Amino acid sequence: MCPFGREASGMQPATNDRPSKVPEITFGFWILKIAATTLGETGGDAVSMSLGLGYLVGTCIFACLFVAFVIAQVRAAKLQPWLYWATIVATTTVGTTLADFADRSLGLGYPGGASLLLVLLLASLVTWRGVMGSVSVNTVVSARAEWFYWVTVMLSQTLGTALGDWTADTQGLGYLASAMIFGVILLVVAVAYFLTAVPRTVLFWIAFIVTRPLGAVVGDFLDKPLDHGGLAFSRFTASAVLLAVMALGIWLLPQRPANAAPAA
Repeated sequence: MCPFGREASGMQPATNDRPSKVPEITFGFWILKIAATTLGETGGDAVSMSLGLGYLVGTCIFACLFVAFVIAQVRAAKLQPWLYWATIVATTTVGTTLADFADRSLGLGYPGGASLLLVLLLASLVTWRGVMGSVSVNTVVSARAEWFYWVTVMLSQTLGTALGDWTADTQGLGYLASAMIFGVILLVVAVAYFLTAVPRTVLFWIAFIVTRPLGAVVGDFLDKPLDHGGLAFSRFTASAVLLAVMALGIWLLPQRPANAAPAA
């Protein structure tokens, strides 16, 4: 059974009047999401590879940052865009190093790692749906819902890293071709949003997952050597530029709670 069943039938679980701690899902949201996922790839690789700390140490560092940011996000009284996007970046960096640790250090390989992460992600969504009654971002108004949201986000970011690496490296498609593939998938999701009756919550999570491998392959394209199909930019330089782009976007793009807009 689809974990979005009640919402798919047009019935929304009852919520209180508190604003969501997730920004309204707009075009600007997706621009920032892709920038954050690309930053997560370059930043994660900078710590684990450029600094030579390894995937396990890098994962421990970013996991601590992830937990710290989630606690701060949960304790915040309302949506704070700077804190929200810092937490998103924390999920992408820990997702990068965790996926690489599972795939390369533990030897699961990209298909095995992606399969395991997909099962964990679906389990998180089903459990969240069963406990809270909805996985819509409009309902992320309580501490329990936020923890479900952030665990699901972290798993989706880790899965996306494995998918991006599997497509670009294992399948030999390269970074640009892989980026085009994930871009086309996002375009299909956008068309479905405007022209079909597919529940928007379902489309949101598909798009949320797919933007991660898109960011992963773009990040790899920026910092991988020329003989590997990349542009050979410094990981630290690429990360700094992406961080500046994100900061400018957060400052310029208006953001309000997701449930501040009329429900679709």
